[in-house]
Amino acid sequence: MNEAHWHLLLNHTPILGTLFGLLLLAIGMLRHHTPAVRIGLITVLISALLCIPTQLTGEGAEEVVEDMPGVTHTLIHEHEEAAEVGFWALEATGVLALLALLMPTRGHLLSGLTLAATAASFGLLARAGTLGGQITHAEVRPAGAKTEVAGPARPSEEQEDHK
Repeated sequence: MNEAHWHLLLNHTPILGTLFGLLLLAIGMLRHHTPAVRIGLITVLISALLCIPTQLTGEGAEEVVEDMPGVTHTLIHEHEEAAEVGFWALEATGVLALLALLMPTRGHLLSGLTLAATAASFGLLARAGTLGGQITHAEVRPAGAKTEVAGPARPSEEQEDHK
């Protein structure tokens, strides 16, 4: 397996883990259910840890796909920039989650801050994931997005009618 395989295998875990942690944390806080809050914090912390290898495999994945037909450096750059912001947001959120777990006397305040930071992190990571998907999946790119198309040109409908 190359780094593109590893990146694709790993890249969904921080996004979905953050969403799952966000939901657990929100439900736990709304219901004043300490075990759910703790599980939510642990889930966010694990998501932050899993984001590290995802980030580290990004450069290698870029090397694999950058010369593929339809892949542009603009698409890669936009994803890379968004992923870096999402990465650092989730790492900071992971630190908040760890502090909330280690300091139960300030747990409610730290849990609330972690909840807000988790929501922001999820939004940033979801954006990075969407941009990443657009790199090799033209079908999810916005209409009118510039792409470099390789290979022979497809015949127009008019040319098809003359056959």
